[in-house]
Amino acid sequence: MNISGVEQGPGFVGIRFCQECNNMLYPREDKENRVLLYACRNCDYKQLAQNNCIYVNKIMHEVDEITNIVADVIGDPTLPRSEDHPCPKCKHREAVFFQAESRRADDEMKLYYVCTNTNCSHRWTE
Repeated sequence: MNISGVEQGPGFVGIRFCQECNNMLYPREDKENRVLLYACRNCDYKQLAQNNCIYVNKIMHEVDEITNIVADVIGDPTLPRSEDHPCPKCKHREAVFFQAESRRADDEMKLYYVCTNTNCSHRWTE
């Protein structure tokens, strides 16, 4: 971190300002020389970019367990099937279900369902 508390290092992309008129500099490609520049929209000031990265999007949330379920489980003959839990998306009656392994001992048992309709393959839990 620098003095202002803003993280710098790999992936840091800061705002740059024109040394002539103090307006913000915007990324611009110099196609002829095949380099990235930062250019002022107010005057003709340009500077060569030290890094080709102009934007970083850091995703800080954890991925939901349901998104990790592969839809191919509908073809697994060893998984049980149920017609008591219709798909909330397409209303197809049959779904495969299983219990996911929990990483924490205090988690309650949770069943995961995957719609067996190959055009849907919706995943849900109850």
